[in-house]
Amino acid sequence: MKPKTSLMLVALASAGMLLPLAYAETKGLLAKATQTAPMSMVPEPAQSGGETESIVQVANLVYAHTKSSKCFSDHFLSKAESDSAISTSRRFHAVKLASDELYSFPLVIMTGEGAFELPTQERENLRRFVERGGMVLASAGCSSADWDRSFRKEMAVIFPDAKLAALGMDHAVFHTAYDIAQLQAKHGEPKPLEGVSLNGRLGVIYSQDGLNDTQHSQGCCCCGGNEITNCIDVNVNILAYALTY
Repeated sequence: MKPKTSLMLVALASAGMLLPLAYAETKGLLAKATQTAPMSMVPEPAQSGGETESIVQVANLVYAHTKSSKCFSDHFLSKAESDSAISTSRRFHAVKLASDELYSFPLVIMTGEGAFELPTQERENLRRFVERGGMVLASAGCSSADWDRSFRKEMAVIFPDAKLAALGMDHAVFHTAYDIAQLQAKHGEPKPLEGVSLNGRLGVIYSQDGLNDTQHSQGCCCCGGNEITNCIDVNVNILAYALTY
């Protein structure tokens, strides 16, 4: 499956020239900046993870005070770099959901197992992050039913007017870097990905089966749960969507 290089170039322009400004502002400025100013005139703010400004960084959230994931593979970042014009850090940065550092990333990973509850500050920060143009990739580790219930409850509280809804395979997120015609799973028919959209833009994407790619995670497995087996391509597409929409 060949990547769509034109969309990748737009993503690279976004990453190299404007990250990590507030995303609600940068996405509106992207087209104007590329048309009216040479590259040297566009500011390149310092990256929170220490990489050069042209490197796209992705965060692994620390939420519910101390909860996080050790089993969501960052392998898709290398795939995005090898198959496209996106330069990535090739590793996640651990970021607390309650911190202002959250706004330095276009895409954050929220995954884990077991029940949880977010404190008020984390809920407010997550909503502001999405409202400003950030994107949350959420995944139930090992298809954890308790995590799924907690996540759905939190989304209903945080986005009372924009509920999680199933995404059809014609959604743009499946047609950025790659054209993905269907989801594939380890066991049976996969559940559709779901999302929260604000003002016509997808801000949260969620897999109940799991997008963890445990094949590339050391000491991890789906532990009897399900998993989307073409998750690498799906995750690359989500990254491209986060950079271009």
